[in-house]
Amino acid sequence: MTDVPSAETAKTAAPFRADLRRSVRLFSAFRKEQTDPDFFYGLLARDTVAQLAAYTPLDGRLVLDVGGGPGYFADALREAGARPVCVDCDAGEMSMRDGSPPEGAILGSALDLPLADGTIDVCFSSNVLEHVPDPWRMTDEMVRVTRPGGLVYLSFTNWLSPWGGHETSPWHYLGGHRAARRYQRVHGKRPKNVYGESMYAVSVGAALKWARSCSNVEIVDALPRYHPRWASTVIRLPGLREIVTWNLLLILRRR
Repeated sequence: MTDVPSAETAKTAAPFRADLRRSVRLFSAFRKEQTDPDFFYGLLARDTVAQLAAYTPLDGRLVLDVGGGPGYFADALREAGARPVCVDCDAGEMSMRDGSPPEGAILGSALDLPLADGTIDVCFSSNVLEHVPDPWRMTDEMVRVTRPGGLVYLSFTNWLSPWGGHETSPWHYLGGHRAARRYQRVHGKRPKNVYGESMYAVSVGAALKWARSCSNVEIVDALPRYHPRWASTVIRLPGLREIVTWNLLLILRRR
């Protein structure tokens, strides 16, 4: 099975364009994440699947959505012709849209994926890595279940980005625990994403180091997920990239 899009696919699929207009649209949508999650996550899922399809054809492919929750990405993948399987450790998250988990969902941990070695064509994860206590165990698991020649799409919000503390941002720059205490004091409740419990500090540098040291993958691409393509050079600037990248995307090919 080749990962080169067919001529028919190239003619029918709309080309993915990582331009400034797209970036503005996505960053504007972030304001509705809490108030209108269907709008925000639906938009993000469609954009993400279009981005993924620029690297590999999806029609008929078995795609594992790691930490897929209520299934927004699984729905968009299915619309693109893929066969998505959603794995999440939180039954409540998976059922939050209509009271039932997504079609084909599996209750399981990203740190111990309930699949055999080399069984997935594409292993996909969006904004989950910063929510697990052992991120590099999760990435190793994603590589393990991907077939040789298959693709890994890994994206996460890095800690020092403006949204690194999620709803506690930008106060996370003064410390994760302090930001959580401030949020509770201001809003009268704990944040959904609690530093040290359900949110952890993951850096761009550490992710690149892991990818370069992993003998089972080759790096196809490394870029700021939401930025215009011309902004990708920031990845090569240590220090600055931790703030400017906002969200790192790694595209990896399983050896």
